[in-house]
Amino acid sequence: MQTLADVTRENAARQPDRIALTYVNDGRSWTYAALDAESNRVAQALLAAGVGAGDRIAYLDRNSPEYFPYLFGGAKVNAVSVAVNWRLAPPEMEYILNNSGAAVLMVGEEFLDALGRMRLPAVAAVIVLGDPGDSGHQTYDQWLAGHPDIDPQMPVEAEDTCYQLYTSGTTGLPKGVELTHANFLHCLSTSLAALAMDADSVNLVCMPLFHISGSGWGVVGLYHGARSLLLRDVDLPLILRLIGAEQVTHALFVPAVLQFLLAVPGARDADYASLRAITYGASPITESVLVAALQTFGCKFYQAYGLTETTGAIALLHDEDHDPGGARAHLLRSCGKAIANHQIRIVDAVTLADKAPGEVGEIWVKGPQNMKGYWRNPDATREALVGEWLRTGDAGYLRDGYLYIHDRVKDMIISGGENIYPAEIENVLMQHDGIADAAVIGVPSERWGEAVKAIVKCADSALTEEGVIGFCRQRLAHYKCPASVDWIDELPRNPSGKILKVELRKPYWEGRERQVS
Repeated sequence: MQTLADVTRENAARQPDRIALTYVNDGRSWTYAALDAESNRVAQALLAAGVGAGDRIAYLDRNSPEYFPYLFGGAKVNAVSVAVNWRLAPPEMEYILNNSGAAVLMVGEEFLDALGRMRLPAVAAVIVLGDPGDSGHQTYDQWLAGHPDIDPQMPVEAEDTCYQLYTSGTTGLPKGVELTHANFLHCLSTSLAALAMDADSVNLVCMPLFHISGSGWGVVGLYHGARSLLLRDVDLPLILRLIGAEQVTHALFVPAVLQFLLAVPGARDADYASLRAITYGASPITESVLVAALQTFGCKFYQAYGLTETTGAIALLHDEDHDPGGARAHLLRSCGKAIANHQIRIVDAVTLADKAPGEVGEIWVKGPQNMKGYWRNPDATREALVGEWLRTGDAGYLRDGYLYIHDRVKDMIISGGENIYPAEIENVLMQHDGIADAAVIGVPSERWGEAVKAIVKCADSALTEEGVIGFCRQRLAHYKCPASVDWIDELPRNPSGKILKVELRKPYWEGRERQVS
């Protein structure tokens, strides 16, 4: 396979009658032959709409199975797929659609109201998944009607862009990450080879398709000829039932979903005998959640570290490195070693000199999965790509070849001249039985510049500020410990499970010219 389009072509030729995709929410299924044929019809419909090489085609809906023939059909005409975060406000969606210059938009009926509040001069055709009402737009079936299932066999190069996913934009306008066929094929064939996914696998896809952990993970299963189960949303009780009922072998969860799954009543008594491997990543995980997940699910675990800009995983912590209570237990705090054909270095963000082993700096990555660049943003591209190296914006260190993530560089707290990394404190907080969720931020301090504040969701109503601070002081240097604690019902998170630290900081820094951190 050389391009994304080859995923359906090759599997349709090898195993045409095998189920490729099942949409759990309504029971519809596609064989590999049917998925390939439908993607051919999509390709023909796109050509009829005037879509050509390099044109953008956008998708705005929750997880729907039509996304995949739309993706592969787009690849067959060398178009670029843009999946839009449906959780955004209409002006934010409008920005992404206009920035991408999308010519065709596939939209779920749920978002027609939001669409009506957008001005999209570049969008020439809108296709509705569901009931278009009085919008005047075609349904998906109407759009495909009359188009033959003939593969157009358009020329596509491995270095052509195929995906354009937008970063979450927590610190400014979202940036469109251009990923190529070559980026994806390396990820599909090499990065996750240790998971041993094959044609006998059953792959669970429940993360949002606008995120690399959703759409990318869905393509992983299809690449390997597995049967993929697609869920419209993260439905915790349904996920636990499906594992046993459908004999799920592989799944990917962000740490927040793992944490919430463990809290579902009866989670520890469900049937997980079919599970071969759970992959987790996209945001930090606490050791307490990881150990509980290992004990509950009883399968192999792999931590994947990567970014949208690296087409997903570029470091992997293998199952044999998950050894709670053993001689290698310290590796649970690591996210593993660089995958094949990739290099990782730790760099001083100011001097750009390499850091010594064990010293914290910015994580830089070199390898075939690094993005082509940011769409229509040469300044951001120059800032992120230094020669062949990608500056991740993450802070971490290397020890014995293993990568340890400390935090986002921008989340670092500087208090009294000391660099403090919130993830280290959050890991300790989550060891407390009375804490259900926690985040650490820097807040203004006249004396120290910044002071450490913990924001905590309680699992025990008797928890006190003094108790939380005392718990931390038994486990951390005092300068790292929270100086104060606030309480919250739910921590704000983006779709990948990352805590929105910008939102948490706002009330404390309001009215100040700078957020010193």
